[in-house]
Amino acid sequence: MRLTTPFAHLQAVPLRTPFPGWRAHVNAAQWSETFSRVRATGGRLVALWGSDERRHAGGFAVHAALHVPEGLLTLSLPLADTPPRYPDVARVFPAAGRMQRAVYDLLGIVADGAADVRPWLRHAAWPEGTHPLRKDFPLEARYPNALDDYAFVRVAGDGVHEIPVGPVHAGTIEPGHFRFSVVGEKILRLEERLGYKHKAIEKLFETKTVEEGVTLAARVSGDATVAYAWAYCMAAESAARTQIPPRAAWLRGLALELERIANHLGDLGYLGNDVALAFGFAQFWRLKEELLRTNAELFGHRYLMDLVVPGGVARDMPLKGPGKLLGLCERLAVEVESLRSIYDEHPGVQDRYVACGRVPPALAEQLGLTGLAGRASGLAWDLRVQFPVPPYDLLDVQMATHRNGDVAARVAVRFDEVQESLRLVRELLENVPGGRIREELGAVDPGAFGVGWVEGWRGEVLVALHVGEGGRIHRCHPHDPSWQNWPVLEHAVLGNIVPDFPLINKSFNLSYSGHDL
Repeated sequence: MRLTTPFAHLQAVPLRTPFPGWRAHVNAAQWSETFSRVRATGGRLVALWGSDERRHAGGFAVHAALHVPEGLLTLSLPLADTPPRYPDVARVFPAAGRMQRAVYDLLGIVADGAADVRPWLRHAAWPEGTHPLRKDFPLEARYPNALDDYAFVRVAGDGVHEIPVGPVHAGTIEPGHFRFSVVGEKILRLEERLGYKHKAIEKLFETKTVEEGVTLAARVSGDATVAYAWAYCMAAESAARTQIPPRAAWLRGLALELERIANHLGDLGYLGNDVALAFGFAQFWRLKEELLRTNAELFGHRYLMDLVVPGGVARDMPLKGPGKLLGLCERLAVEVESLRSIYDEHPGVQDRYVACGRVPPALAEQLGLTGLAGRASGLAWDLRVQFPVPPYDLLDVQMATHRNGDVAARVAVRFDEVQESLRLVRELLENVPGGRIREELGAVDPGAFGVGWVEGWRGEVLVALHVGEGGRIHRCHPHDPSWQNWPVLEHAVLGNIVPDFPLINKSFNLSYSGHDL
C-alpha cells in the first residue's frame, strides 16, 4: 500500500504494523513541507522525539509520528553533529512546543526558529549544556541540587496576583507546579511546570534488550499499563516481523477494555467527590474495587501489569473467567446507569459541571486535544474506530462524542465509554477464539524500527522503538497523550475561578508520570 498525494513525493516505506504505517527519511525542506501538508489535510502531530546517532550514522536525528488520512507516517530527519538543528514545527502544531523543548534538554538538538526555548525537563537537576540522553552521558551520573530560576510569564495589572500551587500537593499524587495569575478568584492565566521526577525511563530502555523492554514500558504510567505494554509489544513485533496468535489479540483487547472501565469508574467517583457528592465517590470506588479484585483473581494483578508481553500474553484466562466477568459486567452496567441518573439529575452537580472548564471544538482542533477529552470537544477520533487492529476490526466499536467540551461533556463521554466497554467485554468473552496465547518473538536486525499505536483509556499511546546491535534497544520513545493535553488545560481554566481548578483538572486526569520520563 502506497501513500497517496499529497505525500506521494516521499520515499515512504511501509511498516509491518497491524495498522497502516509508513516511515520516510527526509531532508529539512521535506520535514517542514510535510508538516504543513499534514496540517492542510486535517492530520495531527502524534509524537516528536530525537536520537543520538553519532556511533552509527554520525550526528543526531529528530523523528516525528504524524496522523495522515491513510494511517501513521513516521519521519526521520538526520542531523549534523555540531550543532544539531532542525526547523521548528510548533508554528504548525502548537503541541510540538514542549516536545521540542524536551528534545533540546535531553539531547541538545535545537529547533530553529522556535518561539519558546526555555528548558522544559531540566530543572537544574543537571548542568546547562549537558544532555542526559546522549550516548556519552553515564547513567550513574549525579549532580548537586541547584536552584531552578524558571522564567514564568508575568501578568501585571490592578488587582492581579499569583497563586503558586505545587509541585508538592496535599494528596498522594505526582509533582506538578501550577502558577495561577488571578484577579480575585478569576483565573487570567495558568502556566504549568512539569517533569520534576527525572526517572530516566528513556535512558533505562537503552540498557535493555527488545524482549526485556516491555517490563519498563508497562511502568511508564501505571494507570495505563496495558496500553503501554501493548504499544511497546506492537512496536517490537513489527520490528521482529512477528504475528501474534488470534487468542492473544482478543485477550489484549479484553485487558485494554477492563483498564478503561477501571479508570473511568475511579475518575467518575473523584468527579463526584470534587463537587461534594461523597456518595458518588463511595459508590464508584466500590465498583472499581470489585473490578480490580476480579482482575487479580483472574489474571494475577489488580491493574493487569505484565499481562501483555512480546508475542502475545503471559497467562491465559482461567476457565471460570468468562462466567465471572460476564456476571460482573451485568452488575456494573445496571449500577453505573443508576448512578448516571443521580449525577444527571442532581442540581448541585450539574451546576458545577455545565460550562465549567470549556474547550470549544475549534480550540481543541487547533491545539491538538486528543483522547476522551478531544472526543468531549467534538473531535471524533478513536483509534479503535479509525484504524482498528485485531480484535477491534471485528467489534464495531461505537465512539462516544460530545460537542460542549466542558466538565459535563467529559463526564458524559466517560459514562458512555464505560457502557460501550462493558458491551465490548461481553462480546470479547463470547467470541474469544481458542489456541495459543504467545509466539516466540522473532530475531530483530540492527537498525530495525517498529512503532506501536494503541487507544488507551486516556487517549492514544505511541511507542517508537529503534533497535541496536545484538537485539538491544538503541532508542525507545514512549509517548503519552498528556503531552498534547496538558497545554490545553491551561486554556480550559481561563475565566473560571480557582476553586474549580481541581474539578477541571480531574475531568482531564492527565498523566504526570507518562509525561515525566
